[in-house]
Amino acid sequence: MPPMVHADRWVVLLRIVVGVWFVKAVWTKFTLAFLWDLIPYPAVSPRFVAFHPKRIAEFAAGNPVEWYKNFLEGTVLPNSKVFATLQTFGEAAVGLGLILGLVTGLTALVGLFLCLNYGLASQWMSFGQQGFHVLLVTSMIIFLFARAGRTWGVDQIFARSGPRWLRLIV
Repeated sequence: MPPMVHADRWVVLLRIVVGVWFVKAVWTKFTLAFLWDLIPYPAVSPRFVAFHPKRIAEFAAGNPVEWYKNFLEGTVLPNSKVFATLQTFGEAAVGLGLILGLVTGLTALVGLFLCLNYGLASQWMSFGQQGFHVLLVTSMIIFLFARAGRTWGVDQIFARSGPRWLRLIV
């Protein structure tokens, strides 16, 4: 039997590995906060919120993509706390969505958006950054069009018996 008979299973392996990478990347950006000093909930780490503007300024400093540099300096930097929060929760959603195969089409779109932005921000810093983000963008496109959550994922359940609108996005 040829080794690639079940190509969908190899896509699942890639989906889970990329999901684990996203969870690993977001792990230190979260902390626990408490509502009424009683109910814990995930919150963005104050350390990450403090670090975020420095990193954005670094990304913008020598960025050769002028319109993106202007976006970083004019929009992201002044609203750094908002973007740190969006980045943290976006990475967590992508990581968990890919690992579980949950609404994988939408998850892949969010991941594609994040990876394109990371790539545009950091691609000029090193050749390795360029290659890494190209691989992530390519992976997200594969997950999107291969409907990667339908094999060994929660999307498999939705695809069989979910409402029609949900079957279209999984």
